[in-house]
Amino acid sequence: MTSSPSPPGYLSPVSHHPSGVVPRTPPRRLPALLRCCHPEPALAVTVFVTALAVAAGHDVAGAAAVGVAVLAGQLSVGWCNDAADARRDAVCGRTDKPVAEGHLPARAVAVAAWTALVLCVPLSLLSGPGAAAAHLTGVAAGWIYNLRLKHSVLSPLPYAVGFASLPVFVTLGLPSPAWPAWWVVAAGALLGVGAHLVNVLPDIEDDLATGVRGLPQRLGRTACRWLAPLVMLAAVWVVVAGPPGAAGRGGLFLAVVAGAVAVAGTALAAGRRSRWPFRAAMVVAGMAVSRLLLHGTDLV
Repeated sequence: MTSSPSPPGYLSPVSHHPSGVVPRTPPRRLPALLRCCHPEPALAVTVFVTALAVAAGHDVAGAAAVGVAVLAGQLSVGWCNDAADARRDAVCGRTDKPVAEGHLPARAVAVAAWTALVLCVPLSLLSGPGAAAAHLTGVAAGWIYNLRLKHSVLSPLPYAVGFASLPVFVTLGLPSPAWPAWWVVAAGALLGVGAHLVNVLPDIEDDLATGVRGLPQRLGRTACRWLAPLVMLAAVWVVVAGPPGAAGRGGLFLAVVAGAVAVAGTALAAGRRSRWPFRAAMVVAGMAVSRLLLHGTDLV
């Protein structure tokens, strides 16, 4: 007999083992906990935003403050995701989720998520109240996605808000706070929507089977495989065409290479569980951020 899918908003499990079984091996808490935080995107976003802070004019201390705050926020959102999805992952037989495998209590992941969220507040305030408000808005959007909007047609919205808030966090934390240029925020929002599409792509069938009907699930696998690279390429186009002055050959070359990577990673990915679409999205995001770094002084 299988357990029922978790309802939206589930975060505090009624038992220590949502899969309904005793762990098969003694849990190694720290490695399992690190696997639950979605380390690839957490580290990628932290590195990208820290580099952006340096390019925008933060000194070493300021960039470090940005980096630790972003890392805390990303960890909180990642752990929140695995805690909220514990029962659903167990029903789907996810072998890449320590909680679903019974190697880690869901309650421990929930505690880690709340702890990281609490730490994120003072760490964000190191960059000033305005910057902290922007960053915490993005982190809150990630939590709202995990607990509610994942099941809604509005599922891309938290990703757009979360990614768009990051350059705002960077520029409002400068010694002379200022809002970023429109094209920086637009590029962040597009990268967020693209990340949402490729992140959901491997799990669409499992999501539908357990009642998760966000926008990508409603569109279907085929539509998402083609829509994801188009959204990521739109983000690259914005960072190429948005800054003052001509894009030049370097910008055009970047757009062509990004197009090739996006198509190869999404449209040509093999297998339902392939992580290549997500990795391709990270590469394209890295290209977009590298372009932003070249225009660090133009961010505001």
